Amino acid sequence: MKQYPTLIPSVFLLLLFTGNAQTKTNNEGLFTNIGVTSSLSEINNLPTGIITNDGDLNVYNHYTNNGTVTFTTGTTTGITRMKGLFGFQNLSGSNAMQWYNCEFDNALIQPAFHLSNEVRVSGSADFFQGIVDNDDFGGLFVFENGSNHFNVDDESHVDGLVRKNGNEVFRYPIGDGEQYRYASISNPINPADAFTGKYFLENSNAFFPHINADVSINLIDDAEYWSVERTQGTSTVFLTLTWDTDTTPSAIYSLPYEEIHIVRWDVGLNKWVDEGGIADSTTNEVSTVINPLTDYGIFTLARVRLVLPCSGETLVVKNLISANEDTFNDSLSIVGIEDCPNNKVEIYNRWGVKVYETTAYNSAGNVFKGYSQARATLSADSKLPDGTYFYFVEVFDDSTGATNKFSGFVFLN
Repeated sequence: MKQYPTLIPSVFLLLLFTGNAQTKTNNEGLFTNIGVTSSLSEINNLPTGIITNDGDLNVYNHYTNNGTVTFTTGTTTGITRMKGLFGFQNLSGSNAMQWYNCEFDNALIQPAFHLSNEVRVSGSADFFQGIVDNDDFGGLFVFENGSNHFNVDDESHVDGLVRKNGNEVFRYPIGDGEQYRYASISNPINPADAFTGKYFLENSNAFFPHINADVSINLIDDAEYWSVERTQGTSTVFLTLTWDTDTTPSAIYSLPYEEIHIVRWDVGLNKWVDEGGIADSTTNEVSTVINPLTDYGIFTLARVRLVLPCSGETLVVKNLISANEDTFNDSLSIVGIEDCPNNKVEIYNRWGVKVYETTAYNSAGNVFKGYSQARATLSADSKLPDGTYFYFVEVFDDSTGATNKFSGFVFLN
């Protein structure tokens, strides 16, 4: 027998509001919503129940799904609004909830939403008010290909795991407690690929000892870290992390910004390794915009020594290239790298296309002069257009086996 004691049109909501917060709406059959419907009591979708929401469903209490919660394929009108009236709201059950759009609006308590189930959003997620906590309750928040989110801040985000399916650039709406601290990935190759992110406002040292690190790493963020895993597929992506004055130690984001890199805990090597990165002080972002990541797991920010291992001298890159053959700034000058011939230099344009690569840079006139190179992806010997490019330098220390990574901007004019 189907029971819908408090699934009522919103126009009658105020008339019928009688404080029935402890009652439960059990659905064991088919319920299709194409208008505006509200539930004051807990919605309990039983194993045989099918809830199809193509309209506006307002949930003022808990929502449990052990059956099917979905929307009609091809429609974009469905929205599920979690709007607390009685305290926190559970999102529970054994089967994932498939929503098109959703809204979280509960200012009564933090965290406002206890997610022990799986929520899959195909349209937009409006984090208007209230933190979605799946870290303490074991759930998962999934964004399908083509989905997005907005209104994310310290008081409204996902505290726990967020998975992104698809081949789009994505900023994870993640945080820990009442601190929103996103990470971003570039677009994977295939729509079937998936990456999962999480933020931890805690010292990683207890689990991933900071003393175990590449010799080039000088200082590791001891207040926070991120987990970014390739959940499905084989794509590589670029990663962006951020610093924040509320959470990040000031010693990490002090000048010079060129020393701020992203580091990763390498499980096989049992140590932190330098993944490089370019810091942007206008956005407080550090991005691996040169080489995409091939390994994933635990990441955080760190400061590295910009010192050439062969000479012990500080790396100096004169990154303005005029390329007009007037003997001034005609090539990318990397001072001191000739003392470290075991090196590799790559140049990328702003779309991530490799336009130049070589080994043993600075030897026998082997330098970048603003032309694409034979082993690059563009035509050999083509003059490159003016603009901003990125350099990526790897210097291999034969004595220790360490790899020093340097990256930054190249301005071609």
